[in-house]
Amino acid sequence: MVRQILPISALLLGSAFLLFAGGINALILPVRGSSEGFSAFALGLLGTGWALGYVSGCLATPGIVARVGHIRAFSVMATFAAISILASLILVSPASWIIFRGLAGFCFAGAAMIVESWLGERAEPSTRGRIFGLYTMVNLVATTAGQMTLTLGDPTGYLFFVLAAMFYCLSLVPTALTTTVTPKPLVSVRLDLPALWRNSPVAVFAVFMVGLSNAAFGTLAPVYGERVGLVLTTIALFASVPILAGALAQFPVGLLSDRMDRRKVLLGVAVLAVSADLAFLVFQPEGRAANLALSALLGAAIFAMYPVIVAHANDHAAPDTHIQVSGGLLLVFGLGSIVGPLLAGWGMSAIGTRALFATTIAAHGLIIAFTLLRLSQRAKVAAEDKTAFMVQPVLRASTPQTAELGLPGEDDTPEAPANEDHAPETQRSAPEGADLLAG
Repeated sequence: MVRQILPISALLLGSAFLLFAGGINALILPVRGSSEGFSAFALGLLGTGWALGYVSGCLATPGIVARVGHIRAFSVMATFAAISILASLILVSPASWIIFRGLAGFCFAGAAMIVESWLGERAEPSTRGRIFGLYTMVNLVATTAGQMTLTLGDPTGYLFFVLAAMFYCLSLVPTALTTTVTPKPLVSVRLDLPALWRNSPVAVFAVFMVGLSNAAFGTLAPVYGERVGLVLTTIALFASVPILAGALAQFPVGLLSDRMDRRKVLLGVAVLAVSADLAFLVFQPEGRAANLALSALLGAAIFAMYPVIVAHANDHAAPDTHIQVSGGLLLVFGLGSIVGPLLAGWGMSAIGTRALFATTIAAHGLIIAFTLLRLSQRAKVAAEDKTAFMVQPVLRASTPQTAELGLPGEDDTPEAPANEDHAPETQRSAPEGADLLAG
């Protein structure tokens, strides 16, 4: 395995620097914004700005790379991401931060896509799964480390803004110095909602709601923590523990979903999420232990939903459309991520901190209701027709290129679905790389 890792070590290091900076960036703005007296609605708009920029980056980056090349495009993305966080230090206002956060989201998506295209090119078919797992682990550790860095200093100063900018700049060094051959063109994905809906209504509806709830919690959890009186160290843990719990939960949830109807697994995980939401609403915990325990329970549920949804959608997808379906679902997730922080931020400004979990419980409750409806209308996929469950990286770092990197290798490629409840004939007959969702 070491022989396979060494050629991609520079790319993994660049990704680690990028995610470390992103972890700082995502947490310092709501924490500093709260200390500056920004409203919860304004802070929620930071998440909306990020999601708008991120979705735009996923759509625009392939064209940019086609014009100027991978290394130049990556350098531009990393540079403007660094500028965005430094500009946020100079212009401390909600309107400015929303714009800069959108710019950061655009650049972050582009930089991640370029790194992933390199990794996908270098990964041999027989080791692709292990490379993808290692990349996922690097992203998780780097993001968590970046968030926890905030416990080491004063968030009201300039330190963490400068530190994030430095690591954004450091992320371009490994790719600039790598001798790896320039990879093939990036995956280009456009949103075709009718085609996605025909493929799997549950997947489309649920992934939108998961985007709404995850983005609301991911953006405003630090604001909630600050307003219920948690100290900075606990706030950083409150933002990091759910991600770690969600990563660990993917393994048992994935194993279970491979053995039974994935919609029932999604239903169970949504019930778990609703239970955590209710606990926050009813008990209104104020202490460190209770908040961290409930955040871990919520994270285990909400961050395990997305890979189940993607696996379910691919169970019904036509052969050779894995990237198009997974990339399309990611864009729907992004649309939900635009709405979620907006709703939750408005609610927190109007009625207080409980509105955050009122927003997430509504989203999770709707997932339960719609999944129950679909269970009564569509038969489950036969076990032999299921695709392989894939553990997914932190969603704020996922792009359509991640779907290609996560494709199974030659030794574990699942057989194509064959039952009649799959995608329409017009999709099944499409050749490899057909323009189902690809732009």
